[in-house]
Amino acid sequence: MNTLWMRLRALLPARADVAVMGSTPRRDLLAGLTVAIVALPLALGFGVSSGLGAEAGLATAVVAGALAALFGGSNLQVSGPTGAMTVVLVPIVTQYGPSGVLTVGLLAGLICVALAVARAGRYMAYIPASVVEGFTLGIALVIGLQQIPNALGVAKPEGDRVLVVTWRAVQEFAQAPNWTAIGLALSVAAVMLGGARLRPTVPFSIVAVIAATVAAQVFQLDAAAPIGDLPSGLPAPSLAFLDLSALGSLMAPAAAVAALAALESLLSAQVADGMTVGQKHDPDRELFGQGLANLAAPMFGGVPATGAIARTAVNVRSGASSRLAALTHAVVLAVIVFAAAPLVSKIPLAALAGVLLATAVRMVEVGSLRAMARATRSDAVVLVLTAVATLALDLVYAVIIGLVVAGALALRAVAKQVRMDQVDFRHDLPGGHSEEEHALLAEHIVAYRIDGPLFFAAAHRFLLELSEVADVRVVILRMSRVTTMDATGALVLKDAVEKLNRRGIVVMASGVRPGQQQVLDSVGALDLLRYEGREYATTPEAIAGARTHLQRAGLLPAVSDQHARTTPQEPAR
Repeated sequence: MNTLWMRLRALLPARADVAVMGSTPRRDLLAGLTVAIVALPLALGFGVSSGLGAEAGLATAVVAGALAALFGGSNLQVSGPTGAMTVVLVPIVTQYGPSGVLTVGLLAGLICVALAVARAGRYMAYIPASVVEGFTLGIALVIGLQQIPNALGVAKPEGDRVLVVTWRAVQEFAQAPNWTAIGLALSVAAVMLGGARLRPTVPFSIVAVIAATVAAQVFQLDAAAPIGDLPSGLPAPSLAFLDLSALGSLMAPAAAVAALAALESLLSAQVADGMTVGQKHDPDRELFGQGLANLAAPMFGGVPATGAIARTAVNVRSGASSRLAALTHAVVLAVIVFAAAPLVSKIPLAALAGVLLATAVRMVEVGSLRAMARATRSDAVVLVLTAVATLALDLVYAVIIGLVVAGALALRAVAKQVRMDQVDFRHDLPGGHSEEEHALLAEHIVAYRIDGPLFFAAAHRFLLELSEVADVRVVILRMSRVTTMDATGALVLKDAVEKLNRRGIVVMASGVRPGQQQVLDSVGALDLLRYEGREYATTPEAIAGARTHLQRAGLLPAVSDQHARTTPQEPAR
């Protein structure tokens, strides 16, 4: 109990966090205002794309943004609704409805808190970069395709597969083209992409959305459907959406949402660290903050949230140095919800579609993709496979597939590193013996040095090589360079020793490490090597044992007692 309490205390905000917030308040306030301007159209757009409406996106940005800023593990992270989460939520909305999404968010928050208490944050560092780049590319493609119905000015067709929905939307547009909607969407996207190149510091997303909204009102563009009525404020917190009877069927989607929230948030925090000097996030605290954010957001009608890479990057570039900036972003959005809901409700859906189309384009880092594709063939395969799986299946399956394939290819590469080379052991022989005896020893003894990991992915190749040993009397295995060994490797070694023994070949081993002795002993292989003392600490000792065996077999002349007394002892190696 004391350990659990200590872990929980380590996850809570400290005095140092509050002290930092007062160091540069002006810069943080300005940074928070800038991020809020950038985040407003994104929050609206992702709320609409999720299927729960623009108000859900705003509620998420306000509630989750504030809680994740207070309790998260990064001073610079900005949280809210994201495109990656929207990709996962769309099929959940289709299957379980809005209440299912809110329940999933609540359960995902509990899972993230449990992961934080279990200190699971550190393990996110093991996800390969090729998987990250692959699902980022896949997410960008899915986000772009999800905007096609609104960009074309048609109602979203039925279905949860983005490719199918996109094709149906194109078919509907072909029957009754809506050039006004597509014109607004492409104009907003063009202004954002072009403006970002000319003046990166100007929030062209809000400029383009305001211009599109004014144009739609002034010219009475009926074909440009607006967002619709928004509540002038956040709803009172409630758990009325929670359906306890459906919890069992929602656990799998909740686990997927929690995995994505953890992964994207920690990646975003890592990006923020890389853009600054002296900042380093706490991964377990970040999971805790995201967990609390996702526990609270559904109570106010919000969707699950994660750390947002794009908004976090804007926050850093705007000069933020503490959590005050992310808190300011949430407060500004809350003011907009309460004071400007009627104005926000008039924003055309096509304009928001243009914002997200431009966001999808900007998510694709061509330089990173090119570098990853050129790194190794395995990286290129994992990247493409993860991106295609994201587009054809869903993000969680894509990440799992990418991890499995990346792991398999990595094991294959590691397995290729294990080597078994025949080595010349004559320099390990003690002096004072004739060349004739040396020749006899070389004729009847063969020594192999095993380098690298002897585990399941490489063990069978090792067995094949060892089983093909020529007709000798003694095989010496030099094992001091075996880096690791698992049960499969130990069993294969045992099998090889038994096969050689059946052929009348004695196997001796040298340099077996203590950790490897435990593995060998667990499968009974060590008993074979210790039979009649055939396991030695050093190679010279193993050679001396092999000479004794050959002498007993009558293949070498016996050494006189006088010679044995005058033979110098080889130092241990």
